[in-house]
Amino acid sequence: MEKVKLGKSDVEITPIVFGAWAIGGWMWGGNDDRDAIEAIHASLDHGITTIDTAPIYGFGHSEKLVGEAIKSRSRDKVEILTKFCLRWDTDQGEFYFESKMNDGSSAKIMKYAGKDGIMKEVEDSLKRLGTDYIDLYQIHWHDNTTPISETMETLLKLQEQGKIRAAGVCNYNADQMGEAEQVVTLASNQVPYSMVVRDIEEDVVPYVQENGNGILAYSPLQRGLLTGKITSDYQFGEGDHRPSTKHFKEPNLSRVNEFLMKIKPIGEAHGATIGQLVINWTLQQPGITAALVGARNPAQVIQNGKSLAFTLSQEELDEINSELSKVAIESVS
Repeated sequence: MEKVKLGKSDVEITPIVFGAWAIGGWMWGGNDDRDAIEAIHASLDHGITTIDTAPIYGFGHSEKLVGEAIKSRSRDKVEILTKFCLRWDTDQGEFYFESKMNDGSSAKIMKYAGKDGIMKEVEDSLKRLGTDYIDLYQIHWHDNTTPISETMETLLKLQEQGKIRAAGVCNYNADQMGEAEQVVTLASNQVPYSMVVRDIEEDVVPYVQENGNGILAYSPLQRGLLTGKITSDYQFGEGDHRPSTKHFKEPNLSRVNEFLMKIKPIGEAHGATIGQLVINWTLQQPGITAALVGARNPAQVIQNGKSLAFTLSQEELDEINSELSKVAIESVS
C-alpha cells in the first residue's frame, strides 16, 4: 500500500491505519489477545503498516499487544501512533467520566495534559510498546486545566529529544489547532468522521486545507454501524458501549441500514462490500489523509485492505451523497 505524507511532518503513513482501540477490550466487550496479535501481523503483511493506539485502550493493554506484535518486525517499517492525556491513575486535571477497567473495577478517567503528566506517559508508552521513539504523539482530548501552550511546549521538547517524530492532536477544533501551532507544527488532527458524523467539514477541514495539516478520520465505519451488519437483532457483548450511542438506537439504526441498502449496488459493481465502499468514500473526501479502521482478527484486516482496490467516479460519489442527504439522524436518549 502506497504511503502518504502526514501533514507538514516527515512521517509517512498508510491511508488505511490499523485502529487498535477494540483490541484493548475496553468498551468493546472484551477481546482475544491471540486474535489481536494475529490481526496486527496480518495488517503488516498486507501493507497496512501504520498502527494507532492509546494508553486508555484497555488501560495499557492495547499498547502492550502492539508492542508484542511488532517486536519481530523492523521498527522502521512500522509507524506507531499513540496518545496521552486520558489518565486513570491520577486525580490531576479535569474529570472526564467514570468507567470500568478490564477486570471490572471502577476507574475515574481524568484529562490531564500538564508537562509532568506527559513526561511520565511518554516513558510508560515507550516501555509498553517496546520502542525508543513514537512516530506520532497526540493529545487525546483537550484538558481545560492546562494551557495549550504548556502541552505543546512539552511535545516540542520530546521532538528535540528524539522520543517522538511528530506532534499531533485529537478532537481539537480549528481555534485550538491555531493556538497549538503558535508553539509547534502539528502534523495532524485525529477526529471522528463518517458518513453520519461530518461536523469537521465546517471548521477543521477548511483549517487543514489552508494550513497543510493532515486529518486522521476515526470511526469511519461508525463503530461497525456502516458495515450493514448491525441489525435490530444484533447481539452485543457485555460491556460493549455501542448500544448506548444514538446511531445504534431507533429510528436511526433502521434509517442508516435503509441507506446502506440503497448504495450497496455501487459497491457490488466494484466487487466491494458495504464497509469497503464506505472506507473508500471516506478517503475520497476533501482534507482526509487516512482512515483509522479497527480489526480484531486477520480476516477483518484483509477485508479492510481491499477498500482501496477501486476508485469511485464523481457520478458514483454524487449518487452516494444524494442518498446520504436524505438520512436524518435524531438525538435519542
